[in-house]
Parts: sequence; structure tokens; C-alpha cells
Amino acid sequence: MANALEVSLDYLIGKTDMELDSSTLNRIQEVSKLPEEDKKQVFLVIDALIRDFKAKKAYAG
Repeated sequence: MANALEVSLDYLIGKTDMELDSSTLNRIQEVSKLPEEDKKQVFLVIDALIRDFKAKKAYAG
């Protein structure tokens, strides 16, 4: 059912209110398969993008 609705099982049963689509879940699964050093690099990039987004949002409002 979760696959058909393209949501996580946790979302479906009410364990979380964060809805992740199948594309996001697939990306997370692929990252989890990477060697540890590569995962660190991916997370550094993601952290930088999140930081920049939050900074832009803070200065805009």
C-alpha cells in the first residue's frame, strides 16, 4: 500500500508526519549503499545546501 501511495510505511501508519515520495526514498537508499567516505561527501554537500537555503530565507524575511 505504501508503494502504491508513494509514501513511507512510517508515514502511512502515523509514526511520522513527514511524507517522503518514492524518488526521495530511492535516493536515500542509494546513498546508504555508498562507501562511508562517499556518504560523508554527499552529506557535506546536502548540509551546505540546507545552510544556504536557511540563510537566504532568514535574510529575505
